[in-house]
Amino acid sequence: MTGIEKTAQPRNLKPLAAAIGATLLTGLALPTVAQGDQPRGSAATMLEEVTVTARKREESSQDVPLSVTAFNSDQVEALKIRDLSNMSVGMPNVSLEDSGTVRGVANFSIRGLGIASSIPSIDPTVGVFSNGVYLGMNWGVIFDMFDVESVEVLRGPQGTLFGRNVTGGAVLINNKKPGDELEASVRVAADIGEEGGTNSYLMGAVGGPLSDNLAARLVVYYNDDEGRFENLATGNDHGGIEQKMARGTLVWTPGDRNELTLRYEYSDADGDGPAGQTHLTGTGVPGTPENFDKDSFDYSIDEEGFQINETNFFTAEYNRDVDFGDGTITAIYGYREFQSETMSDIDSQPVWLFHAPAWMDSEQNTFELRYNGYLAERANVTVGGFYFDHDLLYHERRNLLGIATGGVAPALTQDGGGNYQVESYTVFAQVDYELNESWTLTAGVNYSSEEKDVKIASLNLNVNSPCNIVDGPSCPFDFVDDESWDNWAPKLGVSYLLNDDSQLYAHWTRGYRSGGYNLRNTDPTEAPGPFDEEEVNNYEFGYKSTQDWGRLNAAVFYSQIDDQQREVNLPSESSGVLQLIKNTADTTIWGVEVDGTFSLTENLILLASIGYTDASYDKVRFDLNGDGVVDGGDKALELPRAPELTWSLGLSHDLTIGDWGYLTSRATWSYRDEYAYTDNNLGYAEDIDMVDAGLDLYSNDGHWVFSLYGRNLLDEASFGGITPLPADLGGVPLGGSFSPLNPGRRYGLEVTYNFF
Repeated sequence: MTGIEKTAQPRNLKPLAAAIGATLLTGLALPTVAQGDQPRGSAATMLEEVTVTARKREESSQDVPLSVTAFNSDQVEALKIRDLSNMSVGMPNVSLEDSGTVRGVANFSIRGLGIASSIPSIDPTVGVFSNGVYLGMNWGVIFDMFDVESVEVLRGPQGTLFGRNVTGGAVLINNKKPGDELEASVRVAADIGEEGGTNSYLMGAVGGPLSDNLAARLVVYYNDDEGRFENLATGNDHGGIEQKMARGTLVWTPGDRNELTLRYEYSDADGDGPAGQTHLTGTGVPGTPENFDKDSFDYSIDEEGFQINETNFFTAEYNRDVDFGDGTITAIYGYREFQSETMSDIDSQPVWLFHAPAWMDSEQNTFELRYNGYLAERANVTVGGFYFDHDLLYHERRNLLGIATGGVAPALTQDGGGNYQVESYTVFAQVDYELNESWTLTAGVNYSSEEKDVKIASLNLNVNSPCNIVDGPSCPFDFVDDESWDNWAPKLGVSYLLNDDSQLYAHWTRGYRSGGYNLRNTDPTEAPGPFDEEEVNNYEFGYKSTQDWGRLNAAVFYSQIDDQQREVNLPSESSGVLQLIKNTADTTIWGVEVDGTFSLTENLILLASIGYTDASYDKVRFDLNGDGVVDGGDKALELPRAPELTWSLGLSHDLTIGDWGYLTSRATWSYRDEYAYTDNNLGYAEDIDMVDAGLDLYSNDGHWVFSLYGRNLLDEASFGGITPLPADLGGVPLGGSFSPLNPGRRYGLEVTYNFF
């Protein structure tokens, strides 16, 4: 690499990693602590097994022959998880990051399969499902985690049961339903850091039975963030946002065999644009006129921007128990409307060079019908079908070189975007057949057919001709196309019960990431698509064990990726940034992951994990490093979003305080290795140590919880992405990067009151 050095591995990394590995691998030697002796504190909740739906039926996470990290509602609250990005560092080979360009845009990566994009037509590698409904794009995915029943992170391709766009894995979020008794709670919280203002929360939930067969639950959520950063250009707190959410749930049970659950959620957010830092990247060209230390939270921008989002989300789930196979028929309908308007300072400078407003209007409908039952006394059968429809309007404008007019107006504008329609059908089946008390064979298949229709207006063809595809008048479309794809995603596996508490499993799974089009086209020489779908074949061998002392899970995986899709980010002197979506390569990724939860004493719990990933190119079809040829130099590059090493180590302790209550103390140290953000390796993320800690005081009467917590206590600087900028834009010096900052050190206080 030129212009940037990779940070050397910290001295304490190897002994810590070795210590974690030794702890995990010698778990059987830990002292036995009977589960019945466990205290009732939040530390003890970390030993609880979580009910998951990873195979589209409810079962214990330890019974599923898959790599799963799952948290129930008590564990989410104990860990103070506000949204999915709080889980970004801490699970083996998993990174759940916000893109930073627009808050709430998921750039998730699991086992080296991930994306780094804010283009809404780019499909994920890690699919997110809310109450069984697939969220069809990455925008608006990272939302609050208040009042959830469980969160499941599935590692590896899940295409057989979940369809497309889960080649890296899937995240399943399930919200609470009303219980059999009246319950209500209210929670207030606030946190503050060394930069920015106060971030405050107000949350409440009430629910219970309305009659013998009708129950309801209402959840409200309010977040007022004054800003987590300081903009050096103005001295203002920046990065703030005001978020509101209300969710109503109604459960009707007309008889013992039927249940209908209706949910409606409304949310809106109104806040600032990204806190973009400019710093030296692999281009070797510093930012002009400002350039900052990559290890700092310093930045200076003249356009603080904004984002306005509104979401309407309705789901209806019907379950009917049937005699056939003592099974259940499930039907799930989902409707989601998402609207957004944003403004971002992409040049990351205190002068006007590259500002970018954008508009979006998205509407999706999904429907799934499935059956799960136990047939012939040996076969657990799941069969079903899924329909997905998505209509998307997207427009962005590039307001360039306002410095030339004294900041009055842009000297140059570019407008573009597209009208994007997706329709797909899926049928799936999976059988887990018990050969005997120890051996189970698994066979499954998913057939999917998808069609995409697109009309695109290229930004480079609408220069100084303002138009708007979302708000009108519309732009002239220079590219109109449609394409369809059909595929089969099979699975074959076997599991073996060593005893009632432990199992081994092995499987081969195939998954696909959708082909598509680039709605952000700025290249006059390249068509914006279609690029082809990506195929992943994954081979995995795993071990799971549950004992009196806790849990220990391990897996080894080997993945072959054909026609891998990449968003190639290149500096552009005419448009600022050029983004090409191509099937660039065939790759191989293999790795190991181990995680466990252990009772060290009756009051002290250890949580530990370690993940290792080795990712390399087998064949490259595109000039990734931009030297004009496709050769060994491209093949030698590191795959983006594929850190080699991740690990975490956490302790949680419960202490009884007389007759008043009990105190839980917790601390977690997580590590993620350095990795490339961009395919040409010019944008690089440094390694990061993330330390979180907290104290929770619970009253014996169950009403009060008082909490103190700290996040990112080492004040590590990290970024949602790192995009190198051109040395000059329209003849004006620029350089540096657009690198949206993640928050630094924060301290918080939280109080919860449970009424019943």
